[in-house]
Amino acid sequence: MLIFNFARIFKARGIEKPFSYLVKAGYSDNFATRVANSKMEKLNLKDVEKLCVLLQCTPNDILEWIPDKREAKIEKHPLTTLRRTGSVTQLSQILNNVPLNKLGEIETLIINELKKE
Repeated sequence: MLIFNFARIFKARGIEKPFSYLVKAGYSDNFATRVANSKMEKLNLKDVEKLCVLLQCTPNDILEWIPDKREAKIEKHPLTTLRRTGSVTQLSQILNNVPLNKLGEIETLIINELKKE
C-alpha cells in the first residue's frame, strides 16, 4: 500500500510545528491538519507540486510503500525504493537545506562512522 508520509519530511526539515508551518504558507486549517498528521488518502497533482516546492522535495519523498505479506518478498520491484526502513534523524539546522534524496546517504555515513568508535 502506498501512503503519504509527511512526518519524515517535517522532521528532516526541522519543522517542529507542521500545522502552523502549513497555515503560514497559506493552506487551510483542514488541509494543514490532514497533511501534518499524514491523514491524506489522495492529493491532486497541483497540491503535490506545491507541497514539494514548499518542502524542497520530490513526490517520491512524500510517498512510502508498505507492502502486504505477498509483496514483502518482492525485492527487485521498483517500489522498493519507497520503503522506509528507518527514520530520518534530525541532526541540526544545517541539514534543513540538504535535498531529501541525499539525507539517506548522510545518515548511512554517520551510522558507519559511529560503528568505528
